[in-house]
Amino acid sequence: MTTVKEREAIASEFAEKMNEDELLNCMRCGFCLPHCPTYIESGLKESYSPRGRIALMKAVTDGLIEPDEDVERSLSLCLGCRACEPVCPSGVKYGHLLEEARDIIHQNKDHRFPVKTIRKAVFSGLFPHQERMQNMTSLLGFYQRSGLQYIARKTGVLSMLPDHLATMEKVLPKVPTKSEMKKRPTDLPSIGPVLKKVAFFSGCLMDTMFLETNNATLKLLQLAGCEIVIPKSQACCGALHGHSGEKEGAKQLAKRNIEAFEADGVDYIITNAGGCGAFLIDYDHLLQDEQTWHERAIAFTNKLKDISEILVDLRFHEKIRLKLPAQIITFQDSCHLRNVMDTSIAPRILLQAIEGIDFREMKDADRCCGSAGIYNIVESEMSMKILDSKMAHTKSTQADIIVTANPGCLLQMQLGIEREKIGDCTKAVHIADLLLEAAPL
Repeated sequence: MTTVKEREAIASEFAEKMNEDELLNCMRCGFCLPHCPTYIESGLKESYSPRGRIALMKAVTDGLIEPDEDVERSLSLCLGCRACEPVCPSGVKYGHLLEEARDIIHQNKDHRFPVKTIRKAVFSGLFPHQERMQNMTSLLGFYQRSGLQYIARKTGVLSMLPDHLATMEKVLPKVPTKSEMKKRPTDLPSIGPVLKKVAFFSGCLMDTMFLETNNATLKLLQLAGCEIVIPKSQACCGALHGHSGEKEGAKQLAKRNIEAFEADGVDYIITNAGGCGAFLIDYDHLLQDEQTWHERAIAFTNKLKDISEILVDLRFHEKIRLKLPAQIITFQDSCHLRNVMDTSIAPRILLQAIEGIDFREMKDADRCCGSAGIYNIVESEMSMKILDSKMAHTKSTQADIIVTANPGCLLQMQLGIEREKIGDCTKAVHIADLLLEAAPL
């Protein structure tokens, strides 16, 4: 519950900081409506659509309504998938408006003690520090390897958790040991003639919980003819901060990453997580008010490429014969990879180049799966509705393998498989892991 003083402060900053031109760009045409998962799953509730949310932001900015709980609820329920942007005839940058609005709200709210403590621990104490991320992940690894996981499952302790969290515990990947996480090299040679020199954005969760996928990505880059540098001083991309109303924290992480990648003289900066890539490529917008940093951010974003794009550019799929046993494969787009980085064709080119597989396009593969960072935890009811729809389309493909290009999507699809009890023959994998499995080594 916001106080009168908080609402006044929020309204004042909306009037001062919200981009009036961007708000006015929305023509209220409704092209975004059939592409918005929360609008669809809410039963076509206008305030849960991009058009409706922009109208609310504009009304608060103009002083026509107060930024009350209904406004905050509408904005917090948004996935931030940005599926509305590619179909908008006016090119409204909805994601930028959403992040600014959320930042204004959260920075002007006096959060209660538990919430304030948790936010500080996560946004300031954990994600900006990779060694702490390794320590936290190591605790999960200890839980998995020590027998605690077995005991927790056998005794029914996990039944005390909400159903979606108890199921999520079952699909968490086997995490590496701390020593394995610390063995990350800083330079890797090309396998064969050097075609490009690239830097690899290793990420925070990707380089801990999903270390094997990062290793597979690096091996693919080597096979494609890339010399690789992995800057040790890089940090979390800042997406969690930016999407959760912690804009200043996101800016500090952005500056750390720009500095980390400037010195290596690389052709490209490679990512393998759609969510990270989408936030990285928006660094120029994030730092637009600081001229020097804005210019450096533009140079940084101009070098960004998803792993699938560089593999296609270097004709990896034509030079190396990719083969797997006969099976049906479908692809679930990372909405940020598709909607922000404009990458959807390259993953499909690579998958369709694999001999032995039957690639089947999923209906609404471009629609968000409901993961959206920590959305499936904090907004579980809506997330599970969206996931249920996604799994219905998945089952219609009869796929043995669901391929994704983002760790959050990967866990969400694994969660869907577990919830639906589809069977042992169906699994979800990251595209890098599948391509490496298909490559002859």
